[in-house]
Amino acid sequence: MPNQQLIPKEVMQTLTYVLHNSKYYKKSLSGINFKQEDLSFHEWSNIPFTLKDDIAKNNLDFLSVPMTEIADIVTTSGTMGDPVTVYLSRSDLKRLALNERDSLSLAGVREGDLVQLMTTIDRQFMAGIAYYLGVQELKAGIIRIGPGLPELQWSSIINNKPRVLIAVPSFILILIDFAKKHGINLHDTSVESIVCIGESIRDDAFHLNVLGKRITNDWDVNLFSTYACTEMATAFTECHAQQGCHLNEKLLFLEVVDEHGNEVGDGEEGEIVITTIATTGTPLLRYKTGDIAKRFMQKCSCGNSAPRLGPIVGRKNQMIKYKGTTIFPQTLFDIFDNIEEVACYKIIISKDNFQNDQITILLQKEILDTNIYKIIIEKCQSRLKVIPIFTFNELEIIQAQVYKKNLRKPEKIVFI
Repeated sequence: MPNQQLIPKEVMQTLTYVLHNSKYYKKSLSGINFKQEDLSFHEWSNIPFTLKDDIAKNNLDFLSVPMTEIADIVTTSGTMGDPVTVYLSRSDLKRLALNERDSLSLAGVREGDLVQLMTTIDRQFMAGIAYYLGVQELKAGIIRIGPGLPELQWSSIINNKPRVLIAVPSFILILIDFAKKHGINLHDTSVESIVCIGESIRDDAFHLNVLGKRITNDWDVNLFSTYACTEMATAFTECHAQQGCHLNEKLLFLEVVDEHGNEVGDGEEGEIVITTIATTGTPLLRYKTGDIAKRFMQKCSCGNSAPRLGPIVGRKNQMIKYKGTTIFPQTLFDIFDNIEEVACYKIIISKDNFQNDQITILLQKEILDTNIYKIIIEKCQSRLKVIPIFTFNELEIIQAQVYKKNLRKPEKIVFI
């Protein structure tokens, strides 16, 4: 971005708002002199980044309205450190509804549709309430099944005939497996589209990755990627062109930066940094999400000129150093998602006595002493250049460790 170009007025409004209302930003920005009217991108870059650890240590200081004005309190999942709390005012809930209305519209959800929600709407999960509010704003209908329970999911699909599902992609594989085992014809259902959350379904070229292909090889459905985090209270969503997830420029200001905090070029990989627009409860300036992706600036073939994000490559704090090799979790996911015989798996990242990363893969015991195990070893050697540690157990036990009842998302990988 040209240094002398002015940042959008909506972003200036967020800056003005936090300087008046946020205890944290009043203190952290006290030594910086700001113009009242505008800032160039160069001047904007002088504002320090906000880190997740800043919120965790000063959570209440980010609250920018009286607690009596808070309508809903959500938390992050806590899968990578302590969960943080995001406070939503009533206007923030309205913003959340408009965000998801626009996002679901991009994915082709329309008035009169019936949507089956396969994610939790409780446990302080922002995504669940966002989807519910967005569907209502679209004047569509929703079936709040929640996560898990493949038999109940299929009963609802057969009886209620939703056109759209909202789900974690790896759970769709469990639905497909259940359908095959119970004689459900996947080619004779009402489902046309699945809005995918929490896991990547595309590669760098925007083609379906192995997880996406495993779904569509069995089920003729359209898959739509999304990207979001609780702190931004906004979603990036694919359109039918499926060439990246669109930014909603009315609700979020996006930067993508390198390891030195400098803006990367078009199509280059960097860390996603966001500034919220029109949030009042927990507004954020230059928040470093920790997620690594590529940003694309050229106009989409759908006509939308907003920037787009490619698939999430990984998280900065999830980079694994194993026997001299750097590995992101997605590389591991791609290996095991691509092997149909692997019904479920759990990746455990731990430290040895010398504080070096260790990778342990938990697989179902039926794979041990089979040709499939030999193929897995070969793929690990080829893709990773190293071979992880493998342990084996009953499939039901592994599934219980991945799809935990007390968690809002499947836990395919854990760092201990």
